[in-house]
Amino acid sequence: MTPDRFPILGSPIKLGPKTARNRIWMTAHATLLVKDHLFTDAHIAYYTERAKGGAAVITMEAMATHPTTQPYKGKAFAFDPRMVPEYRKLADAVHAYDTLLLAQPWHRGRQTNGITNGLPVWAPSAVPCGVYREMPHVMTTSDINEIIDGYRLSARYAREGGLDGVEVHGMSHGYLLNQFLSPGTNFRQDRYGGSLENRMRIVHEILDASRSEIGSDMIMGMRLNSDDGHEGGLGPDEWADIAREFEATGLIDYISFSHGTYINRMLIYPTAPETHGFQLKATGKIKNGLTVPVVGVGRITNPDEAEAWLAEGQCDFVGMARALIADPRWANKALEGEPQSIRPCVGANWCMSRIFAQAPLGCIHNPSAGQELELDETSLPLAHAKKSVAVVGGGPAGMRASWTLARRGHAVTLFEASPELGGQVRWWALAESRRELIGIISWLEDRVAEEDITVVRNHRVTAADLSNFDEIVVAAGSTGLKHGWTMLHPEKWNGDTLPGAESSHVFSYTEFLSQQPDLTGEVLIFDIMGGRQGAVVAEILARKGVSVHFATQLGQASPDLTSSRDWGKVHGMLKKLGVKFHVDCEMMEIGEDHVRLQDLYTKQELVLNSISNVVLVQGSQANDQIYHAMIDQKPCHLIGDAMAPRRVNDAINEGELIARQI
Repeated sequence: MTPDRFPILGSPIKLGPKTARNRIWMTAHATLLVKDHLFTDAHIAYYTERAKGGAAVITMEAMATHPTTQPYKGKAFAFDPRMVPEYRKLADAVHAYDTLLLAQPWHRGRQTNGITNGLPVWAPSAVPCGVYREMPHVMTTSDINEIIDGYRLSARYAREGGLDGVEVHGMSHGYLLNQFLSPGTNFRQDRYGGSLENRMRIVHEILDASRSEIGSDMIMGMRLNSDDGHEGGLGPDEWADIAREFEATGLIDYISFSHGTYINRMLIYPTAPETHGFQLKATGKIKNGLTVPVVGVGRITNPDEAEAWLAEGQCDFVGMARALIADPRWANKALEGEPQSIRPCVGANWCMSRIFAQAPLGCIHNPSAGQELELDETSLPLAHAKKSVAVVGGGPAGMRASWTLARRGHAVTLFEASPELGGQVRWWALAESRRELIGIISWLEDRVAEEDITVVRNHRVTAADLSNFDEIVVAAGSTGLKHGWTMLHPEKWNGDTLPGAESSHVFSYTEFLSQQPDLTGEVLIFDIMGGRQGAVVAEILARKGVSVHFATQLGQASPDLTSSRDWGKVHGMLKKLGVKFHVDCEMMEIGEDHVRLQDLYTKQELVLNSISNVVLVQGSQANDQIYHAMIDQKPCHLIGDAMAPRRVNDAINEGELIARQI
C-alpha cells in the first residue's frame, strides 16, 4: 500500500452499519448484460472484476421498480422476486473481495418511451421529455402507490438476496422522483405537488417503505442531483435544502450526488474535454451542510486528483463508472503503488455508443470490459508453441496485438512506417476536444515498452523483411479515399473521380491529418460518413482561423455523434468557431477556386466561391497489400482498418483476439 501518496483514498470509512475498506465507489451504469430482466453470469464476472480490482463499494446498474420504466429489453426488474437468487450469486462473488454491493431501484418517469413495453410513460405532469418526446400519462394516486410499492419490493428482494443495501434512485438525472421534486416538471395540485413539502412526499414515502423492508443492519442511500443544470430546474441551493430534509429523517446512511437531466445529458456523462471533477464544487457546497457521507462524481479519472478532492472536503467517496470500465483494477493500481499503469478513461463515450446500439457495454480501449468471461486480461494463457511474429503497423491494433503476443511468450517485432506509434488516433488527438485520446496511445506504448518487443520505426515493410518470421499480423491501417462521390452513386466508386477531385488543393482526411498542411482562406470539408472524422478536421482548421464550410449529403453534420451523446456539444462548438454547415447536398464539381453543390431534393445548385482547399471525408481503403503479397507464403492475419476501416475499439479488440489465437 502507498498511504503516503493516497492516505484518504485508501482509508476505511463507516457507511451506516457497515464499513467501506477505501473511498473508491463504483457508481451505477447500464450494461445491457441483462437477459429476461435478470442478471447473468456475465454480470457476476463484470462486477467481480471491479471488486477484485479494489473498489470498496459497487452500486449495480439502475433497476426498474415498475413495468412502466423499460427503455430497452436489457433492463433488470428489481421488483421481480426472481432477482433474489441472482443477487445471492452476485453477493457471494463480490463479498469474497470485501466489497459492499448495493441495488439501485429507479424509475425513469417521462425520460423514456413505451415502445419496448407497449405501456404509457408515467410522470407527475404532462410534460414530455426533450429526448423521447412522448406525452406522458399523468400519474394518479393509485399509480403513485404502485411506484412506492415497487420500491418496497425492490428493497425486500435486495435484503433477501444478501446485498449490503439499496441506493434509492430517481431524484437525479431528471428521472421520475426528480420530476416530482422540481417545480419545472411538477404542476400537480394535489398532495404531491405545489409546495416543496408536497413535492418531496413521494420520496419520503419511498424512503419509509424501503427502510421498513431492509431494517437497520443494511445500508440505505439515495442519489440526488447537486444541479439540474437548466432553467426552471433545481440548483445547488435548492438541492442543499432538499438533502438536509432527507438527512433529517434519519433513514439514510449516505447521499450520492450527480448533475443534469436529459435536457443536457452532457452534465451526466460528458465526453472529453470536460474539466475533471466539474461537479464537485456544487457537491462540496451541499456536503458542508450534511453529516452523512457524500459520494462525488464528475469525470474523476486520476488518483492524485481524487485524493486532492477528498482532502479538500468536496466528498467522502470518489464515485466512478467510466474510469472503472476502462480499468477495473484502478483502485489496486492506485493504492499499491502503480498509478502510472492505470488505463485512463479518455472520455470518448464509446461505452455509451455501445448502449445506444443495444449492444452490451464496452470500452474504446479495454476489450475485456463486458467480456470478462472470454477475455480475462489478468490471466492470459501462455502459447503452446512460441513463434516469431511480425506485426506490421504500430497503430492501436498493432500495439495491442504486440503486447498480448509478447505476454504469451512469442518473439514479436513491431514495424511502423512513421516516426511515431499510434496511427490515426494520434492524428485525431490533434483536435483540442479529442486531446485525451492520446491516453489510448500512451498507455499502449507503455505496455509495449514493458515487454521484450523489437520496435522498428520509420520503415515501410517489404516482403523481404518478413521472410524469416513464423507468422505475420497485418495492422497497417487505411488510407482516406478522395474520389468525390457519395454512397448515392455506388456505380461511380470504381470509375472516374468527381471533376476536380484529383486536383492538388484537394486532400483526403488522412492526407490532411498526417501531413498537417498549412491551409488558409476558405476550406470546404465534404463528409459523407457522418462520424467523428469530419468534426475533427473542422475543429482543427477552425481553431487555426480558417473559414470552414462543412457540407454533407446527410440531414445533419456528424449524426453518428448522437450515440456518444455529444452531437449537440460538438455542433455547438463548431458553430461558435464559425463553421458554416450545408446539409442535404451532394458535391457536383471542384473547381480551382470554387465548389458546386446541389440540393438532394430540390436539385437547386449552390456555388461556394473563393474555396482555397477541399478536404474529403469519404471513408478509407484498407492497407492490405502486404497481406496479399505474403498470404501464399506463410500464415498471415488481417486486423483493424487493414481488415476493414472501422473504429478504434474494433482495432484493439481484433488485436487482442488474434494475439490469443496465434
